[in-house]
Order: sequence, then C-alpha cells, then structure tokens
Amino acid sequence: MSDHPGRALICGSMAYDTIMVFGDRFANHILPDKIHMLNLSFLVPQMRREFGGCAGNIAYNLKLLGDVGLPMATVGSDFAAYREWMERTAVPQDHVRVIDSALTAQAFITTDLDDNQITAFHPGAMQYSHENRVSDARDITLGIVAPAGREGMIHHASQFAEAKIPFIFDPGQGLPMFSGEDLEHFVAQAKWVSVNEYEWQLVQQKTGWSQRDVTNQVDALIVTRGAEGSTIYTHGSEIHIPPAPVRAVVDPTGCGDAYRAGLIHGLLHGLDWKTTGHIASLMGAIKIESRGTQNHCFTRGDFAARLAAAA
Repeated sequence: MSDHPGRALICGSMAYDTIMVFGDRFANHILPDKIHMLNLSFLVPQMRREFGGCAGNIAYNLKLLGDVGLPMATVGSDFAAYREWMERTAVPQDHVRVIDSALTAQAFITTDLDDNQITAFHPGAMQYSHENRVSDARDITLGIVAPAGREGMIHHASQFAEAKIPFIFDPGQGLPMFSGEDLEHFVAQAKWVSVNEYEWQLVQQKTGWSQRDVTNQVDALIVTRGAEGSTIYTHGSEIHIPPAPVRAVVDPTGCGDAYRAGLIHGLLHGLDWKTTGHIASLMGAIKIESRGTQNHCFTRGDFAARLAAAA
C-alpha cells in the first residue's frame, strides 16, 4: 500500500442535522379521520445537533482511514461551527464555498419510540453547488458525485469526465431528481456506480436497465443491502460482501457515507474488490456503533484487527 495513494474530490452536501426524540408514538397523536386538517405539536426533551451531509461525512471517514478527501460543497452564513469542527478533525476546507445569502443545508428529524421519523430538509446553500468547479481542485486521483443540488451533480459529473478523472456516481437521496435519460448519461460518464438496494430498484425502473447493462458500461456496480451486506458486480463476477460484525446497533445514520469512504480508500490504494468491500463494510459497522455521523473513531491497530477477524 502506497504512503501517498492520491487525493479524492468529494462533490456533495454539507449539512447540519438537528435530531429530536419524541417520547411517545406518532400514531397515538395522528387521528385518521382528521388527517386532512393536521395540526400537531410534539414535545421533544431530547435534541442534538450533528455535523453531516454526504461530502462532510465521507471526508471525515477518509481522514480516519489516513486518506485525503477534499469536500467540494457550498455552505451558508451559519457555517462557523462546522468550520471549527473541520479544523479540529483536520478535514480540508479548500473547496468549501460560503454563500453569504443562504443558510447551510439542514435536516430536522423527529424520531418516535418506534423509530418512525418525520424529517424536514432545507437545502439552503446546497442549491448553489454548481458554483464550484472540479477544475478548481488540483492533483485529484478520483472523485465521487454524491447528493447535492441537481445542477451541481450534473455539472460535476461532466467536469470529471472532461478532465478524465474517474469518479463514482452515487446519487443517494438525490435520485428522485433525475429522469431515466439523466441517469443513463451519469452512468455513461462514471467509472463506478454505488447505490443501495432501494435506489438500485429505482434506477432499474427509470432506465429499464439490468445489472449487466450497467456493468457493460462501468468497472463496477456496488449495491448495499443494509444488514444483508453488499454485492459488487463487475464485468465477469458477482462478489457478495457479508456485513461486518457489529458490537452494538446505535444509529444507522451515515453508514452509507462510511461505506462509500471505504470504497474510495480501496480504489485509492489499488486494492482488489473483495478487500475493498470488507473495508467498506467494516466502516459501516463502526459507524453504526456510534450516534451521529462524525462521532466515531478508531486506531489503525483496532481497525486492522477487526478487519482480519471479519474477512
């Protein structure tokens, strides 16, 4: 493994996640015959604010793995607290652009005792992601187009392709913004595609494509399946990656981003797909053991020991 494997450019969102816990069940307060005139108020004694967004989360996880991941994102006038966190965790800020007239993207999530969630998402500065350009970054080995503003995702994919920088297309929760034709264009430009099981079904519905149709165009299609592990499809093989053993299931939020960081780590270091998949799976497992998306950490020794036990 090279000591200087290269740098990854992570095009995506940076956001604040405000998470509130309602100590009852939503179902006890929603009257079916009054659904047309809904007016609810929930007391939430527990509340916490987390640093999140796909670009921030992936970069944080890459830093834990000893790699350089450069988030490319647009943030708002309220970014100071997040900036301080990035300084503390030594995550680069070179391509984080402040839009003074907007707020940083924010998710407000209320969870009940049954783990049902009501979420409101304010995109804020994320809608200006197209103002960043891939060419602003130097010495980039590979990239990822993760959820951000629609225009930004389209532009960044094209810019990676024009610069001949290989990239992962990972539409995530941004998938509903795109038509089948849009998705076909993304796949034609990308070198790798990463989706979860639900997103993969949506891609198939929108494009009419099969797994083979995708792997005929990219080097690998990675489909994550939560507690069932993940599958990596290449031109001639199908590699099933089992879930890594988990010490405690605490919070699944951000596990997908941790997994993505593992994929990028493997690609930066030229590892085979099986090894890369196990690293990505372990990153997801470590994340799920901690509350929030950027509060987990590990030593190189602990990671190596857990990887050896899981592989």
